[in-house]
Amino acid sequence: MEIVIVGGVIEKEGKFLLVQEAKEICKGKWNIPAGHLETNETILEGAKREIFEETGCKVDLTGVLQIGNRILEKDTLIGIVFRTKLLDENIHYDKKEILDAKWFSYKELLNMKEELRDYNWIINSIKAVVENKIADIDLVKMI
Repeated sequence: MEIVIVGGVIEKEGKFLLVQEAKEICKGKWNIPAGHLETNETILEGAKREIFEETGCKVDLTGVLQIGNRILEKDTLIGIVFRTKLLDENIHYDKKEILDAKWFSYKELLNMKEELRDYNWIINSIKAVVENKIADIDLVKMI
């Protein structure tokens, strides 16, 4: 079975918004706002929805930061992370899914290896923003 995860990096004044997971499998770990793509949803719609559900923030998707995959025991995981433009910062979230949302500097994140859900995935996505290595959003097309 394929699992598609979509989400985005939200940046404001040199800081990045991460969410603290409430799920038992990763409880207390910090992550970029992201989640599972739903049936009959485009990856762009899914990314905006997940970001809104996990942060309360409304965003536009402005670029592609990272596409990757991982082979799991019984599944294939595909992940897509977008660059965002913050339109409305109204931070709120479901406390059953998210424990907290907080802004971090890139330097702080580099020193949070144990606190991040997937250090390389998160750091590589944010590093793409910091180094302005952002692929054009027009790469994403309906097929």
